[in-house]
Amino acid sequence: MSPRVRFEPLGEEIECGAQETVLDAAFRQGYNLAYGCREGRCSACKCYLLEGEAELKPYSNFALSDTERANGYTLMCRALPERDLVVELLHYDPENYRLENPIAEGTATVEAITELTHDIVGLMLAVDRERSWLPGQYVDLHVPDAPGVRRSFSIANLPGEGRIELMIKRYPGGRLSGMLGEQIKPGSQLAFTGPYGAFHLRRSERPILMIAGGSGMAPVLALLRQLAREGCERPVRFFYGARSEHDLFALEEIAALGERLADFRFTPVTGRFVHEAIDEELPAPDVYMCGPPPMLEAAEAMLIGRGVDAGRIFQDRFTTSADVPADAVVPEAPAARALSEREFAWFEPHGRRSTLY
Repeated sequence: MSPRVRFEPLGEEIECGAQETVLDAAFRQGYNLAYGCREGRCSACKCYLLEGEAELKPYSNFALSDTERANGYTLMCRALPERDLVVELLHYDPENYRLENPIAEGTATVEAITELTHDIVGLMLAVDRERSWLPGQYVDLHVPDAPGVRRSFSIANLPGEGRIELMIKRYPGGRLSGMLGEQIKPGSQLAFTGPYGAFHLRRSERPILMIAGGSGMAPVLALLRQLAREGCERPVRFFYGARSEHDLFALEEIAALGERLADFRFTPVTGRFVHEAIDEELPAPDVYMCGPPPMLEAAEAMLIGRGVDAGRIFQDRFTTSADVPADAVVPEAPAARALSEREFAWFEPHGRRSTLY
């Protein structure tokens, strides 16, 4: 009989398949639990075991220390139940713990590969059937001829087009990005899984501040496309950072989208840090950011220093497999995303000290 996992304090119960992690089983059965990298690196899915034991797939000690593991903590993305479990969630959204769009596997055909800059490539995929997602979410692409190896990329377009548009940064020796234009070309078949992620627009009347860098353009452009389609009347400011003017792209489309908004300003930033260019202080904005962690950390510190509510800063941090901490005990893994958990409530487990996270 397959082990069962009960989530407290939700009181919900799921079945976990053979060699299936708790988090994957939750995804399969429609639960929207807190998570980040899904590779045992970021600790976003850390929880406390009230009952039962779980074997752990390889993970980073940065995400779960030996002391924490000995004291009953585990990572849902790495936990393989050996028998029935009772898991106490440390952070979750009590009003939104079911997925709006189910996470599923699919296949796609490469329609086009476009050079957007010298190191960012546009990948257009025709999907096997119509898919739905929230603008700002991402998918995993399965690396061809590498079973179990995936790379995560944000979706730049809106659902309902029969396509998935990705913006991929090339890395030297990249397991998937290095294949683009060679092993992966128009007509190639790719498998994918998704949608994942908690990065999406929140409904409010607040002004909107968008910040992006590099291939972080993709999810922010998706949000901008959504705002334009809806005819948003809120003030929208978009700052995009690039090394030089040659690294800027999608400028004409951004301008066209801005024409459909009531109050929009786009500022490309080159030659300096993005957070240094944000010269307009919007009153109580919702902030949406995507890019390398150092850029987001600097922007977040600046915004909080200006009095922006930290609970209204939503971000999609991405790393590469080269960013794994030195003490990691994981093999090469997919590009990881450490998503902001600000939309989740936080709790201390009963009967034990609070988590070190």
